[in-house]
Amino acid sequence: MPDTTTHKPINMIYTGVAGTGKTYRLLQIAKQYTDILPTASEKDLLGQLLQDLSWREVVCLIFLDFKLNKKDLVKVPELVNHHFFTAKATQNSREKNLSNTAWSVLQMHSPATSGTVSYKNRASQAYFDKDNSGGWYLLPESMPLLLGLSQQLAEFQQAQHECKTDQNQNIAQQRFSMVSFHQAYGYEEFVEGIRPVMSGATQNNQSHSNHAQMSYAVQDGAFLKLCQRAVRDPQHRYAMLIDEINRANVSRVFGELLSLIESDKRAGMPNAMTIHLAYSGRAFSVPDNVDIYATMNTQDHSLAPLDMALRRRFRFIDCPPQPELLPVIGSVMGLPKQLGTNNVGTDNFSTNDSDTVDLGKLLIGLNTRIVQTLGSEAQLGHAFLLSVDNLEQLQTSLIEQIIPQLAQAAGNQMSVLQYIFRDESQPTSLQFIQDSQMMANQDTHGPTSNHHNPNAHHQMFAEPGFLMGQSVNMSGYNVNADLVDKTGAFSTAAVYQRLY
Repeated sequence: MPDTTTHKPINMIYTGVAGTGKTYRLLQIAKQYTDILPTASEKDLLGQLLQDLSWREVVCLIFLDFKLNKKDLVKVPELVNHHFFTAKATQNSREKNLSNTAWSVLQMHSPATSGTVSYKNRASQAYFDKDNSGGWYLLPESMPLLLGLSQQLAEFQQAQHECKTDQNQNIAQQRFSMVSFHQAYGYEEFVEGIRPVMSGATQNNQSHSNHAQMSYAVQDGAFLKLCQRAVRDPQHRYAMLIDEINRANVSRVFGELLSLIESDKRAGMPNAMTIHLAYSGRAFSVPDNVDIYATMNTQDHSLAPLDMALRRRFRFIDCPPQPELLPVIGSVMGLPKQLGTNNVGTDNFSTNDSDTVDLGKLLIGLNTRIVQTLGSEAQLGHAFLLSVDNLEQLQTSLIEQIIPQLAQAAGNQMSVLQYIFRDESQPTSLQFIQDSQMMANQDTHGPTSNHHNPNAHHQMFAEPGFLMGQSVNMSGYNVNADLVDKTGAFSTAAVYQRLY
């Protein structure tokens, strides 16, 4: 597990075939970036909300709070008496001239075109204006700029609700963000992008009707939001967790961040770099207290190859199959290993090696032959068998997961599949994988050695030449009907021990 107290940024990718616990590792890492805290009081929550906010941000937050209560016009006394305003004043040890502070903030951030506000030293960005009645309101065009504050307000209100209802419980403070890459995932979701925004209902003073408006604004993506949190909390480390990083076009997703994520180019480091983001033009650098962890499936060659520039910026940790994690199961059908056929306890039931299947040895045997025929990237991960605790579950895993995956990897080549399952020297009735053409011939010219009809509805059949929806020149295969039915020799441990 990572040392989350270290000050050197971590860039790490866990690689391996499917089923080797890569995503599980991310979930374990997430725990290292989670703090279990006692439920905060409402006063503590309010202090945390306002601590890093400027007076202008506090005033905007108050307007957003009023808007949630369907109140758009706010007079200065209402503003000054709001609990956000008084709490910020207390934080700053302010008791006097609070109305002057409010007036100054409102006028400074009013538009130069205002017909009701006369002020010389205006800020470059306008947020507020005043109507003829003396009521102040948020400018509609400022709403997209307040999405971050809106999110903070929503989180505060949720935490406030939990504080009232769960006084005796602890809360988990997560210092990580987790995403799964896919083919359509892009820079807009990860860093920033222009997306539609629905403004809240606004009240028209003349018609008293409600209108919802849609506009487009630059919104922060998952990584940018995490970095903003990390900047506000430099005493703690934060983690970006990415599952299946090579499922997306990583060069497009990271964009200019490819340079910024290097350890020595983080903010505060000797070679620190700052760039201007593509959409907003804001200056940005990656904080040195943000770590990046990802997983990469090395098995699926249809996935996008990982950009070489990104490879140079990450450490790669191989995650091989771990057969030592797998249990030894009993041969009793449908029951856990410790129970016998008469549902009696372990005092009346014992097993010996002939009654059990060592799943670790089974996985080692399969993978040894898989590597010999299909290469190391076709191996099976231990997760395929990790939850198996009896023969019935083993049979289900073989039928629904393992055999289909290996058949696809082998292109349905009978010789390869039968070698992997040690079927070549076995009679047809004991083969895991049966040649569909041979079975069809036996059905035409005489009875098969298997007591089941190979064309029965319960038998799994791969059509010759059919793979992944495309026509290919490969042989079809049958999964033994006894294995599907969980009967005959496949209801005993011996046939599975053959796979060691």
